[in-house]
Formats: sequence, structure tokens, C-alpha cells
Amino acid sequence: MTMHIPSRLNNQTMTPNRYGAVELQSYIRTSTIRGFWGSMSLLVLFFVGYSVFALANHLSLHSAPVINSTKIMTLPPPPVTEVVQPPPPALPNAPLARAGTPIPVPDEALADLPDFANVDEIFHAKLNGGNGLDDGFPALVSDITVEVREEEEPDPREFYPVEKEPYVDIKDLQKKVVYPETAKRAGIEGRVSIRVLIAKTGVPKKYIIWQSDSELLNESAAKAVMGSVFTPAIQNNRPVECWVSIPIVFRLR
Repeated sequence: MTMHIPSRLNNQTMTPNRYGAVELQSYIRTSTIRGFWGSMSLLVLFFVGYSVFALANHLSLHSAPVINSTKIMTLPPPPVTEVVQPPPPALPNAPLARAGTPIPVPDEALADLPDFANVDEIFHAKLNGGNGLDDGFPALVSDITVEVREEEEPDPREFYPVEKEPYVDIKDLQKKVVYPETAKRAGIEGRVSIRVLIAKTGVPKKYIIWQSDSELLNESAAKAVMGSVFTPAIQNNRPVECWVSIPIVFRLR
């Protein structure tokens, strides 16, 4: 059995398919054209950027200074310049030198000229005149004065670092102390601190009573310290002068 479809209904159902295909083709064409021009624009931008970069690089290379390198072996020797020494200054009362032909001088005119000393006479000459022959030895050596400077003593109030300080056996030094009779009868006890300068030989040179509990004890303590022999201070492997403090104790038994 055959179904007959009216032509009007058939036209209505086919019209939407045809319009959809037309719109799709138009969209494809428009998108293709946009993509083409977009790609071309990107290529043009890339080409312009590359051209600008290449031009800038070319200009920077041409603007850089050119350095010429030359081997030292190929350089010519430096020019030799002659140094002309200036003439010595003329003396204020000296006659001007004149060029000309020398004139012979008679022997009578040379008789007044002094004789020059020989080597032996110069050796025996003195600084203040004379030939020095009566002394029997060169006077130049005897006239020389040699100045010998003494080393300054260190300040007792300042600290001088040394490798080894002066040393003495305190027990032996204490045995040398004689108790003053006046202080013994008065029952005075105490301590005397003495600041003593030890020479390079170990002998005490001078002393200062640094601290004392009684003046009656000072003299006895100073005699015991100044009568002792110390081991001198050492600095740089050499003996040096140095101050040292020595305590002396007085106790009644």
C-alpha cells in the first residue's frame, strides 16, 4: 500500500534543513576568512619585530669602538731623546768665561800660587789647621765626638709587659728583714709594699715606698730589698729594666 504525502507538507519539512546548511556554509566561510587574516597579521607582526631586532643589532655592532691589536714584537723601538744637562750656575763674583786662544803665563807669575797637599799630608791634617805631624796620629779620628744616649728609665706608675718579671725568693728576702727596735717595743706590726727598679744585671737601682702601715717599718724593709739580688726581667730574650712590687710583712712572735 502506497502513502501519498501532500506536496505542501513536504515543502514545509524540507525548508529548515536547507536553511541550516546555508547558515553553516556561511559560518565556515566567515571563520576561514577571519582565521586567514589573523594568521597573516601574526606573520606580519613577527616579521616586523624580527626586522627591528636585526636593525638594532646591526647598529650596535657598527657603533662599538674598534680596537686594533698589535703584537709587542712588531712595535718599533721608542725614540731616543738626548737629555741636555743645564750648565752649572755661575758664581756671583766669578769672571765671565770667554773663548779664545790661551796665552802662555811666565814662571814668575806662578811663584805665588800655594802648593797642593799630598796624600800623607791630608791624612795627618787637622780640622782646625796644621799638619798634625806633631801628634803622631791622625787628628781627624781624635776630633770625632761620640754621643752615647742612656736608655730612659721606665715610669714606676706605668705597666710594661715583659715575658718574665724580675724574680727573688720572698722567703729568703723576708729572713733578711731586721725588725726595728722602736716598732718592736711599740708593738707595731704591718706590711710595707715597695716598688723597686731592677736593672739588667739584677741589682736594685732605686725604690719607692708604695704603701706602708707604719713609717717605722719603711727603712728596715727598704734595706732588705735593696740588699738582695734579683733575676732581671726578660723581653725578646734580653734582660731589661723593670719595676716590681715587693711586699714585706712584719709580725711579732
